[in-house]
Amino acid sequence: FDPAGFCKKGDENGFRNLRAAEIKHGRVAMMAALGGVVQHFVKFPSFDAVPTGLSAVSTAPGTYGFVALFLAAGALELGPWSENPSKEPGNFGDPVGLNQYTEEFRQRELNNGRFAM
Repeated sequence: FDPAGFCKKGDENGFRNLRAAEIKHGRVAMMAALGGVVQHFVKFPSFDAVPTGLSAVSTAPGTYGFVALFLAAGALELGPWSENPSKEPGNFGDPVGLNQYTEEFRQRELNNGRFAM
């Protein structure tokens, strides 16, 4: 299903890249949706005085948190998780050995990620 025509007919590599990006952005959106609710109710003790919203970035503890998240995201983007052409897009292996990355799980993850975006 490609109503916008992003993938040319037979462009398997382009489709894999777009699907991997969709899965990654869906995962980030699902974490952000959960984080948006959790951060409203849970505060770390040293972060009580940090204001909400974008003004948190200009205060000392908020700036440290922002920089830490930025560096962690950059390290994960450039580092250990890379696409394997022999696996489906978004499958980075099973480091814990849960063995639950089935076709049904992938479809649910894709749909929930689309909903979160």
